[in-house]
Parts: sequence; structure tokens; C-alpha cells
Amino acid sequence: MKLTILGCYAATPRTFTNPTSQVLEIKSRLFLIDCGEGTQVQLRKNKIKFSKINHIFISHLHGDHLYGLIGTISTFSLLGRTTDLHVYGPKGVKELILLQLKLTESWTTYNLFFHELESKESEIVFEDQKVIVKTIPLKHRVYTNGFLFQEKPGDRKLNVDAVQNYNIHTAYYQKIKNGGNIMLDDGTVIENEKLSFDPIAPMSYAFCSDTVYHEAIIPIIENVDVLYHESTFLESEAILAEKTLHSTAKEAATIALKANAKQLILGHYSTRYEGIERFKEEAETVFSNVLLGNDGVSFEF
Repeated sequence: MKLTILGCYAATPRTFTNPTSQVLEIKSRLFLIDCGEGTQVQLRKNKIKFSKINHIFISHLHGDHLYGLIGTISTFSLLGRTTDLHVYGPKGVKELILLQLKLTESWTTYNLFFHELESKESEIVFEDQKVIVKTIPLKHRVYTNGFLFQEKPGDRKLNVDAVQNYNIHTAYYQKIKNGGNIMLDDGTVIENEKLSFDPIAPMSYAFCSDTVYHEAIIPIIENVDVLYHESTFLESEAILAEKTLHSTAKEAATIALKANAKQLILGHYSTRYEGIERFKEEAETVFSNVLLGNDGVSFEF
């Protein structure tokens, strides 16, 4: 699992920082999460192929998470894209994008599908053979969701020595990998645990966009491997966090602790601060495994 931060600062873009956008690579799938201004440029800088992105997830309809979407969609057409593109986001995102495409006479060269979200409860919004994506209802000034990405368990690993010892034909190998028991010619049943090893534990990633401190999300993200949680303010501006429905670094760490997350990544920093090291320092007073998100930084787990 690989996470590339394209932008992770709040509000307006600057010459050296970008608003929220990131790419998650999980089980050979590439998911674009939020699409602030400058996302296209950051994709190019980080050498991420546009053609590999088939699913875009938008947390909410604030500009610093959305204003790069129409440009990205248009550029896909300019590059001759023909593969379907799916956009998941709050109700209204379809109207917003289609109006811009209509007025600029820039219809896409590919099928564009919108999956508009309205539910205030967690729901599955994407699922295939290897990955499942659920919403994480957040509490912000407008309707907002985070997203939980979960790998599905893979095949069990074949115990080659064991299957050879029992003289099991290769035709049964996939059945063993799928967890099945095997009956020998003499009627003896060999339990799967004797023929295979547990698969690599599936990983999970939770993206928690703009939100005030909100403990209701804890049951949804419990035991998550990696949690990205907004940390717009330091404790010295905690009143502002509450007023604007954002979180502090310490509050993000508290969510990570109570959810038993293995790793916390901070982001969505207010541009009022000269540096971001203090965010990590404050979070570490609550939770030990803290990483600082920053533009252009990649993490592999």
C-alpha cells in the first residue's frame, strides 16, 4: 500500500504548498482522493500516470478539495482518454461538473459516471474482487465524508512441502489456496491448515478530511492500519478549530489512539503557521506513531 500526498494544506494554494489531494495505491488500484487546485500539476511532478486513475473520491464541496476536478476531467479528454471514469462525492458534484462541461463545450471523450452521496451513515461506495471502500461520515460546515479503503483477504499461501508429502495433484492447488480441505483417495480428509499458510494480513487506510473532533467515526475506523486525519490547528488555536469545525493535531491524535490505529498521518495544516513540526510534537503527546504529511511525500506500508 502506497500513499502519495499531492497537497495537504488548508484554504488557498501558495507557490510552495497545495490544497488537499492524494493518491492511494492499494492492491494495484490507484484512487485519487480529493482534487484541490493544482492536482494535475502535482500528478505530473510525482510521475503518476493519469490513465491509471479510474476512480476519484471527493470528500466535500469546498474549493480547496474540489477546484482541481474540472481541470483534471478536461485534461483526461485532451489526452485522448477512452476508459470510464467514476467520481464519488456529495450530491451536487454532478451538476457542478456537467454545467462547466456544457458551458465550455468540453464534453469528455470517455464515459463519466457520478456516484452522488447523501447518506449520513457509513455505506459501501465501491467494491471489486480486491478492495472495498466505505464512507466515514464527518462533521463539518457542509456535508462531508471521509473514506475507508480496505483490502480484501488474499488467497492462502500453499505449503509446497505439505502438498507434495500428501502427493496432492496440482489440480487441487487453487482449492487449497481458497481455503478448502482435500480428500485423499483413501477417504482421509486433510484440513486446509495443514496444507497452507495464512495469507498476508489485509491492510486498511482511512482518509478523514475536514471535520471537527468527532468520536462517532471511531467504530468505523477501529484498528485501521493507517489514518490520515486533518489537523488544521495547533492547541493555541483550539477555539478556532471548534468555531470552524476543524480539528487540532492533538485531537487527531486522540482519535487515532481511541480507534487503535497503527499509524497516524497529519495534514490540512492552516497556512498561518511558519512550519509544521509543532503539529507532530503536539500529536505525539497523545499518540506515538505520527507522520507529517507534506506535498510530494510518499509513504509505503
